[in-house]
Amino acid sequence: MTNKIQKIMKYIKFIYITLLFVGAVEAQEETISKAEAVQMALENNYGIKIADNNLKISENNKSIYNSGFLPTLTGNAGATYNLDNSEVTFLPRLMLDPITANGAESSRYNASMNLNYTLFDGLGRRYNYKQLKEQYNLTELQARETIENTLLQLFGVYYNVAKLSEDVSLMNQSLKISKDRLERVQYQFEYGQINKLAVLNAEVDVNNDSINLLNTQQLLANSKRDLYVVLGKTEVPNFSVDTLVTFSLQSDKTTLFEKVKANNVTLQQLEKNILISDFQLKSNKSGYLPSIGLTGTYGWNKNNNNSTSQVTTSVNTGLSGGINLTWNIFDGGSTRTRVQNAKINVDTQRLQKQQVELEVNRDFNNAYDDYLNKLFILQTQEKNVQTNTDNFNRTEERFKLGQITSIEFRQAQLNLINAKNAKNSAKYDAKLAELEVLQVSGDLLNTDF
Repeated sequence: MTNKIQKIMKYIKFIYITLLFVGAVEAQEETISKAEAVQMALENNYGIKIADNNLKISENNKSIYNSGFLPTLTGNAGATYNLDNSEVTFLPRLMLDPITANGAESSRYNASMNLNYTLFDGLGRRYNYKQLKEQYNLTELQARETIENTLLQLFGVYYNVAKLSEDVSLMNQSLKISKDRLERVQYQFEYGQINKLAVLNAEVDVNNDSINLLNTQQLLANSKRDLYVVLGKTEVPNFSVDTLVTFSLQSDKTTLFEKVKANNVTLQQLEKNILISDFQLKSNKSGYLPSIGLTGTYGWNKNNNNSTSQVTTSVNTGLSGGINLTWNIFDGGSTRTRVQNAKINVDTQRLQKQQVELEVNRDFNNAYDDYLNKLFILQTQEKNVQTNTDNFNRTEERFKLGQITSIEFRQAQLNLINAKNAKNSAKYDAKLAELEVLQVSGDLLNTDF
């Protein structure tokens, strides 16, 4: 062998040892299934955690303690101290001597409990309470939308990891074929059957396949880091994923469209917004009606008077209660303005729903047609892989017999690799298109991934 060929062989051995090491590491990696990835995202994804906190706040807001239906009870207490110089002069007819007191002390103490309860406020708090409940339902839908979007993001990255994993496997196969070819043409060159150009071409192909493999491995490592971000994990990614893809969409287009109208999360949120706006309108109308309230007080008062007073100490305790009615007969038109604006807001919410219904219908039709197209492309690519596999096998046999050139063999090899790559891309594209259809139809969270 020439020195150059020996260097090539050493380089090939280095690549071979490196790939064996990578294969050993991959064998130790844990496999994250799709179900496990979903569970990790639901537990650790920061967007989902934030949505859960918002839901907890909304649950607190719809509590009876935030409704205005419960009474209020307040306590008050106070103390006053006086130090006075006093001079008291009586009426002449009383025939009493004046009284002078320097540094006379007096004090007063009081304590009370006050109870207030609104019997009727024009039904305002009733509709406010209903509004808070619907706001909680809306927050639930917003949390569901966050989960759906996170799952779409998750599987976008998950299937990218799966595709790149299969790409690495294909690159390994291609590199092995190129190394075998290089070894064969080296022997042929040594025995004078071919010229040096064939060896150089085989060497270039080995180098290109090695570079492609290393680049694909780097893309795979980057994609695994992206997946860990979605999963909310911080450790160094060392895992593999499930590359098996199954399609679960079985309903026909008409059935799916009925699900869109009933279950689409965007349309359901708009329904809640209409209800909330309607309750706000009714709450504003309560400003036209009177409010009736109950008050009750239990009080204690003690006075320590100075020496100029005829009564030195007095203590009073008592219970009082009352009912009051307040009717804002005319407030300058502010209630009327609020009611008119609330009516406009209800109308606006209904118009927005009509607009979004058109957009959702469009999105569903686009997603469904895209899914069918990608399924057809997948089926075509699978046939294309079979055709290119048969062509490569025949080409390889003819190459071993010396009936075709290495360039023709390389072209058949590239055609097969490209066909397998295209099939893998079509497989994951079709699966993601299916998930888009399920998300629009509101059935994504009911799917067995």
